[in-house]
This record gives sequence, structure tokens and C-alpha cells, in this order.
Amino acid sequence: MTAERFAAWSEHAGWWQDGFTDGADPEYEEQILPIVAEHLAGRDRVLDIGCGEGQLSRRAAGTGAAVIGIDPIAAQVTLATARAGGPTYLRGEAARLPFRSGGFDAVVACLVFEHLEEPDHAIAEVARVLAPGGRFLFMLNHPLLQAPGSGWVDDHILEEQYWRVGAYLTDSVVDEEMEPGVVLPFVHRPLSRYVNAMADHGLFVDRMLEPPPPAGFLARAPGYSAAAEFPRLLVLRATRA
Repeated sequence: MTAERFAAWSEHAGWWQDGFTDGADPEYEEQILPIVAEHLAGRDRVLDIGCGEGQLSRRAAGTGAAVIGIDPIAAQVTLATARAGGPTYLRGEAARLPFRSGGFDAVVACLVFEHLEEPDHAIAEVARVLAPGGRFLFMLNHPLLQAPGSGWVDDHILEEQYWRVGAYLTDSVVDEEMEPGVVLPFVHRPLSRYVNAMADHGLFVDRMLEPPPPAGFLARAPGYSAAAEFPRLLVLRATRA
């Protein structure tokens, strides 16, 4: 993570904690956390990369796993530790994981790789710390349908309404204004970049999910309801060969 992006995420850690954790966000509560619980059930040693304030780590710990959460932002690790719930937390980066090879039987990364400059290094590290047969639960903003410039379009000339897909094949960095005063960088890459990097390191997809936006999100974002058939989230579940 560059110094500029690190500073942005550090500055707005409180915004994330207040708006997206501890029951505040319906996408996490109704969709992401249940997926994590389902697909990490039965795993004993779990690593949560980019754990933030620890909500995924706590949910994974609730399945009975021993969980370590890692995040580069001090404010996130501090709050995660204060909220407790079973996991252990420490600061660190996805591209340089401070763990022995084969030490985990599951790794989860949720809405993290969109902010990494070194996705190939990070995926190599995921493969390294996973034991053979280990599971990688990889969750992204949908790279195709949520590409930069995508969105709902009302064409008053053709009298049509359609979902526009932005520049999908082009790698790009977009500074997105999440709300007034909160600007955060997002890195877009086509899905093939991730899947091929995973295959190069022995991580093979065995399940893909494209869940529709959950009801609680649509209730809070009525402008999105007309495009509810287009998923916001992509989940890839991979197994370490």
C-alpha cells in the first residue's frame, strides 16, 4: 500500500467502523457474514486478511475456528482487539504475511484486493500460508458489473433503461468519493487477472457466488432497486492443490 493510500485509509478508519461494522451495514449483516460462516464452517485455523475492526474474524471464530486477523491500519487493529470475540489481531500487509508456510486451513479476504497494488504477491502469499486442501474465500466488488463507470442509465431518446458496464478490461485506479469528505482509492482489474494468478499458485476455484443485493441494502438504497438483478458482490471459493 502506497503512503498516500495508507494515509487515506488511516484517516477514514472511523468512517468505516461507524458505517459498516457492528450491525450498521445490511450488506455485511444479511449477506457477507452469513457467507463467511457457511464457507468457513469446519475450518480450524483461519486467517482474515484486511480484517479491519474484526467483524469477519469474529464470525469465523464463532464457527469454532482459531482465527488471526491482520490489517495494516493501526486504528482498525486497536478496535478489533478492544471488541475481542476470540480472534488474535496484528498489523501486517497481504503481500508480506508474517506466518509460516502451510499454517492455515482457510484464508478469507473480503473487499480487500480492490485496494492492493501487489495482488499477485498477495495471492502467492495466500497460497504459501495455506495447507494443501486449504480453502481461500475471496470476496470482491464484482469486477465486471461494478467496473468504474458502471451504473444505471435512463436513455430518454431510446426510451430504454439499462445497466452500463464501464471499462472492464483496463486496469485503473479511481479515487471514489464515498460521502462528502471521504475519498478512497479503488483499484479495478478484470476477473481473469485474479483467477489466473490463483491458478499459477495452485489455488483452483471450486465455487462461485454472485448473490443479489440483499433486501436491507435495497431498502436503504431505493435508487439501486431497479438494477437489483445485477450483483454487487462476487465470491470465489478456491482450494489449495
